[in-house]
Amino acid sequence: MHRADGGQPTRLCVIIPCHNIEAYVGPMLQSLRRNSGPGIRFLLIDDASTDATASIIERQLDRVAGAELIKCPDNVGLAAARNVGIDHAGDATYLTFLDGDDFVRPGYYPELLAAIERLGCDFLRTDHVRVVGRKRTVHRINHPHRNAVANPRQAILPVDRTTSVDAPNAWAGIFHRRLADSGLLRFNEKLKTCEDRPWNWRLHLKGESFAVVGLLGVFYRRDVSTSLTKISDRRQFDFMTAFDQIIADVTADQDAELLLPKAIRSYCSMICHHLGRLNTYEEPLGEELYALCAAALARLPRRQLTEVVAGLDPRRQKVISEVMAA
Repeated sequence: MHRADGGQPTRLCVIIPCHNIEAYVGPMLQSLRRNSGPGIRFLLIDDASTDATASIIERQLDRVAGAELIKCPDNVGLAAARNVGIDHAGDATYLTFLDGDDFVRPGYYPELLAAIERLGCDFLRTDHVRVVGRKRTVHRINHPHRNAVANPRQAILPVDRTTSVDAPNAWAGIFHRRLADSGLLRFNEKLKTCEDRPWNWRLHLKGESFAVVGLLGVFYRRDVSTSLTKISDRRQFDFMTAFDQIIADVTADQDAELLLPKAIRSYCSMICHHLGRLNTYEEPLGEELYALCAAALARLPRRQLTEVVAGLDPRRQKVISEVMAA
C-alpha cells in the first residue's frame, strides 16, 4: 500500500508533469508545501527536462511533505507523463492533476478532497484563476446547479451554450480512483495538444456522477512562452485528431442523435479558433492547416453539420462556410 507522509493511507494523489519549467517550478513547489496534509501525496513527473527543472525539484523535494519524483528517461509529452503518474498513484482514493508551471493557493487540496468526500461522486469540476502577468481573472464552469450531484451526461447540452463538457482542463477537478481503474482517466498519448478534450467528453459520457463547485484554488498561467498554447507548429494540428475521437465516441453512443450536434458545434468553434491564428504560422503550415480543416469538415455528417452551421454566430458561420466551400 502506498502511504503519504506520516504513514497515512493516500487519500489524494496530485500528479504533476514537469518539462523545462525551471522559471516556474520553485513557486509551484512552494504552493505544494502549503497544501500538505494527512494522506496527500504529490507525484512529480520530470518529463526528461533539459534545463534545471529536475535539479530544482531534487533540491527542494524534502521540504514538501508527501512529495516524490519520477524521472522519465525520454520526453514523452504531457498526456503520457500524466499516465505515468496514474500508473504510480497506487491505491490513492482520489487523483488530481496540476501542470508544473501553475500553482495552487494555500489549503486548496485539503478543501478539494473534503468537497468530493462530502458529495461522494465520481468526479468534481472546479473554477480556476487565469494568470497573465499580474492580471488575475476568474474562469467559471458554466453549470446551473452547483454543489449538487448530477449525471454528467445530462450536463453536455444544450448545444448552443458552453457547458462543463467544454471546460476540459484536467487540473480543474478531482477524480475517484474507480475512474482510473476503468481506464477513463487515461489520456491518449498520441495527442501532443488538446489531450483534455476527448478525455473530458468520455468522462461526461461514461461517468455516473459528478458535481461542479465554485472552489477557486488553481492558478493557471497563460503567459508562459514555452506553453504549447503559444506555439504555432504542427503539434497544434492534433486538435483535429482529438475532435475526430470525440465525434467517433459520440457517434457510437446510445444518444448520438441528441449529442452529435453539440460535438460538431464544438469542433467548428475549435476550427474557427485555430484559423483565427493563421497569421502566426509560416505560410506552408498555414496552408496545410486550412486544408486539414476543410478535410475535417468534409468528414462530418452533412445534415447535422449544415444544421449546426446555420445556428452559429455570423462570424463563425462565415468562416466555416468558406472552408466548406474551399
